[in-house]
Amino acid sequence: MELREKYGRNALVAGASEGIGAAFADYLGSSGMDLILVARRLEPLKNLAGSLKNKYNVGVTCIPCDLSESNSIELLKAELNGMEVDVLVYNAALSFIGPFIKNKVEDHLRQLRLNIITPLEMLHVFGEKMLASGQGAVILMTSLSGFQGSGNLSVYAATKAFARIIGESLWYEWKNKGVDVIACCAGATATPGYINSRPETMGWLNPRVQTPEEVVCECFKYLGKQPSFISGRGNRIASFFMQKVLTRKMAVSIMGDTTRKIYRIRD
Repeated sequence: MELREKYGRNALVAGASEGIGAAFADYLGSSGMDLILVARRLEPLKNLAGSLKNKYNVGVTCIPCDLSESNSIELLKAELNGMEVDVLVYNAALSFIGPFIKNKVEDHLRQLRLNIITPLEMLHVFGEKMLASGQGAVILMTSLSGFQGSGNLSVYAATKAFARIIGESLWYEWKNKGVDVIACCAGATATPGYINSRPETMGWLNPRVQTPEEVVCECFKYLGKQPSFISGRGNRIASFFMQKVLTRKMAVSIMGDTTRKIYRIRD
């Protein structure tokens, strides 16, 4: 019940239908918070909602919404109908793997909308109300791919750099106003999306793939204590090596080469 007492009653999880989003919903539900679950597909949301209601006896509202649409924030506000959002988790993301020029510009623009524009709008709409009430929390999911150029993940990586920087910036602006903000930088995580992409195993030197539950538990460990964090000890070691030991050129090359091998990409 600590989260509800500290931040308020309602938690909105964007991208909640599976994987890390579903794990966030479970964690927040276990703390006694009522849930607002947002994702494109209604059926998985309804299945998750039923499970969480039975487990934790909390209120669950399901809102099917394609957050890559230009009017998504207006649709979301209409569905909420004045309901307060005390904790915002933005986990929704879109990624097109492969050479930049081989993906349609329309697909790149969808990534920008879902990964940058919509969370920015949510931060403004819900953050303003949190600041007015003097309490709340924001969790932005980002990625290790956003720490340097990432060939064959170019637009996705760039959007994840945005998420980390805006999260850290708002941590500073809001930290003395009762609103905690954190950017959660995850590495490879065993979500359905990751598993369905059929990545190649890269050997024992690569960081261990984490479970969604591990990422979420670590996130709440650091929420309110620091502006961002890298989930998983192996990921932190790998990031230190990439950012502090290697030259920028080497880090970018390794990231691009690794992505090519994992996803069997040919130019």
